[in-house]
Amino acid sequence: MNGPAAGQPRHVPVLPAEVLHYLSPAPGQLVVDATVGVGGHSLLLASHLGPEGRLLALDQDSAMLAVARSRLQGLPVQLVPSNFDQLRQVLDEQGIDRVDAVLAYLGVCSDQLNEAGRGFSFQQAGPLDMRMDPESGEPASALLKRLSERDLADVIYRFGEERFSRRIARKIVETRRETPLATTEQLAELVRRCVPRPKSYRPTIDPATRVFQALRIAVNDELSALEGLLAALPRCLKPGGRAVLISFHSLEDRRVKQAFADRERWQVLTKKPVVAAEEEVRDNPRSRSAKLRAAIYRPVV
Repeated sequence: MNGPAAGQPRHVPVLPAEVLHYLSPAPGQLVVDATVGVGGHSLLLASHLGPEGRLLALDQDSAMLAVARSRLQGLPVQLVPSNFDQLRQVLDEQGIDRVDAVLAYLGVCSDQLNEAGRGFSFQQAGPLDMRMDPESGEPASALLKRLSERDLADVIYRFGEERFSRRIARKIVETRRETPLATTEQLAELVRRCVPRPKSYRPTIDPATRVFQALRIAVNDELSALEGLLAALPRCLKPGGRAVLISFHSLEDRRVKQAFADRERWQVLTKKPVVAAEEEVRDNPRSRSAKLRAAIYRPVV
């Protein structure tokens, strides 16, 4: 098997000290890691729960679950193949009423990005897939083939906040008439030809970044899944239970902020999103865009 399961995982958990601070896991608690990935945060959390505690760890990616399973052996962790928007259903199936804390990491882990066959990154050649669950749904290549020019432009603008979305969508439609877009290289080069280079010499993000983000969000219906999780949290947490969510772009962070603004349900612990310190960014550059928000579920009786 290629990818992270064949060797040591590359992913470094972001904001580890901050996650422990705001989630405050304690011996005997029942905690959920709603996106276990390769198990970095789960390792931290499970080590604080003791033999009487329990960590329920969810992920829709079977490859990540396989890696996490090997790393978390001997700890009080139960792995469940599921997306986090199904949390209430998972708890019902487990006979669990409510839990003490929930962590949700909303990004793509490094092991998914670095595996060329998953198609998440334009840094290496691979098929345009981008599915978090590679066993269901349609890959990005099918989306690019199916959507109209107008719908493509809407996806790229709404989910990537790319101001040249119409130009990019037009070029995609022109190109696919001759050759279907099937690889990360093809799409990245197409986007770069559509977006003007800045006149300044200041380094900027690759123009393909926003388009790849938009397609990944669309392929996995990520914002709807996040809204499903946010709606479910009050039905999953005990009064006094804690929720910590780590997002990586403004579309997600805005939804988390709005959900926690409900003062009849939430006591906000982070007035502003918590970000990585300079030292962490230096050691783990992918932590640069991470934003952590935390709140305590305190329903008004």
